[in-house]
Amino acid sequence: MIGMLKGTVAAIGEEEAVIDVHGVGYLVSAGNRTLSRLEIGAAAVIHVETYVREDALKLFGFLSEAERAWYVRLQSVQGVGGKAALAILDALSASEVETAAALGDASAFERARGVGKKLAQRIAVELKDKAPPPRRRMAGGHQTLAATLADDGTASAEAPPAPPSDEDGAAREGAVSALINLGYGESEARAAVAGVIRGGKAGEGEAALIRAALKELAR
Repeated sequence: MIGMLKGTVAAIGEEEAVIDVHGVGYLVSAGNRTLSRLEIGAAAVIHVETYVREDALKLFGFLSEAERAWYVRLQSVQGVGGKAALAILDALSASEVETAAALGDASAFERARGVGKKLAQRIAVELKDKAPPPRRRMAGGHQTLAATLADDGTASAEAPPAPPSDEDGAAREGAVSALINLGYGESEARAAVAGVIRGGKAGEGEAALIRAALKELAR
């Protein structure tokens, strides 16, 4: 099974990319959010979910481990297949999916192409009281896109800019954990933190999230 690819982008298609890893080209299916941030000839780290069928082996690629984990979790909802899960992750970042799930916000999921009102409501209901999906722990904290390096080891000017990170999860999880330790239920804590993030009511960092969430809970 393949869990990650680290190599060079050899080609980009409408729904897929070829990642060259030491001369072997891996065909990776991906959504528009991922493909739009890749650049032919640039280095990339792709987080992979491998699907094995009787007649095929297919790789689905993402720019962060959080996106890969949510791709799997979304398909646990009845009626959500691989295509719909990719559409949701095209419309929402992993952080936005987590916030929408915590708040039970069906309208957010409805923004995805091909996701109707009824399916969006089902997704919101089924994910609302669940903890976020577990993520693989990566050695060395791999970045989403690796910079192309020049001979002197400096970043090349041709390297694409790194995409916005969804890895604010550490601050989010720290805030949720702190609220739980203060006696709040997990779903209540997650909803409060998600509401703060959605409303942009907190400053940067875990402590700011905790203070703002406590104000939400005190209302």
